[in-house]
Formats: sequence, C-alpha cells, structure tokens
Amino acid sequence: MGMMKEFKEFAMRGNVVDMAVGIVIGGAFGKIVSSFVGDVLMPPIGMLLGGMDFSKLAYELQPASTGADGTEVPAVMLNYGTFISTVIDFIIIAFAIFMVIKAMNSMKKKEEAAPAPPPEPSNEEKLLTEIRDALRK
Repeated sequence: MGMMKEFKEFAMRGNVVDMAVGIVIGGAFGKIVSSFVGDVLMPPIGMLLGGMDFSKLAYELQPASTGADGTEVPAVMLNYGTFISTVIDFIIIAFAIFMVIKAMNSMKKKEEAAPAPPPEPSNEEKLLTEIRDALRK
C-alpha cells in the first residue's frame, strides 16, 4: 500500500499535472499544425511548383514484383515528400514554442525588473525620527 500512496503523491504534484496537460495540448496542437501543413500550406506550394503533390513524392528503390509462389511483393519506396511535410510541421511547431517561451521570459523579466518597495521603518527608527525632529524644533 505504501507504493500506491507514494505514486498518488507523485502524480498529484502540480508539476506533473501541468506537464500532463501540456502534453495533451501539445498533441492536439501537433495535429492542428499537421493539418495546416498538409491541407492548407502544401497544396498551394505544390501548385506553384507545377501541380505536384508532396504526399506522392517518392523514389522507388525496388519495383513491385510477383514472387515465385505467385504472391505480389509491393514496391520499396522512399517517401521523401512526406518527410518534407514533416520537416515543415516541425519548423512551425518549433517556432510556435519559441514564441511562447520568448513571451514567458519577457513577462518573467518584467516581474524581476519591478523594484520592491522599500521596507517600512521599524518602530525604533520611527521613534528616533520623532526624537530628531523634536530636537530640531
């Protein structure tokens, strides 16, 4: 039972929960970016490059053939078009993360830059100030 209690304490820490939420949101953001690249960004780029479809760009390493027993052996393909789309996905996600971190760092610097108000004088200092002012009069 001790291990379950320890695991529960670990799992319920703020950092672990925050990390889990970040992973879920990151996964959803990755799907959005993949859809943006595949469905919105790449078709116009392909059109500008003469109507090519990046998802179909591939190099055939070994052609399809029929085996000795009559089974069909599929072609071995190097799908570099899919790789190009994935690289663009990565660049967009990395840039978005960079912008979020940059914004967080600038907010943190603003918090650190704000000077703390001077501490209020102690009772002893107040009393000494009153005595000084009384002696001046």
